[in-house]
Amino acid sequence: MATLFFSYSHADEALRDQLEIHLSSLKRRGIISTRHDRRILAGTEFDKAIDQNLENADVILFLVSSDFIASDYCYEREVKRALQRHSDGSARGIPVILRPCDWHDLEFGRLLATPTGGRAITKWPNADDAFLDVVKSIKNALLELLSAA
Repeated sequence: MATLFFSYSHADEALRDQLEIHLSSLKRRGIISTRHDRRILAGTEFDKAIDQNLENADVILFLVSSDFIASDYCYEREVKRALQRHSDGSARGIPVILRPCDWHDLEFGRLLATPTGGRAITKWPNADDAFLDVVKSIKNALLELLSAA
């Protein structure tokens, strides 16, 4: 089973929740489990738990928006470590463009984003179609990772 970690801004929590619902078919089939900061239990050292989730993830989803880019925690801590792991082949980083923003020239802009063409989910006429496109991209990445393992 592959582990997915959501790196996101809390301003985008509702969109993260929708994406997680759309990933339910992969969860029900035992293909993935998901991790994010809202699952960290009270009394746990927050930074340590985030670091552990980042280190254990097979796939790290960058849920991209202006709020995500503006977050020092997301960008300086989570994105930097995720890109290191992506570069060394120990994890796959996938940008998921939630809302329109200027992301192409950032470090993760070199990675192929989803939905198709890097078009923000909120710009699709039907959000379900956008989320389905994202799920298909994630599924294809997981198949590639599993076949390589």
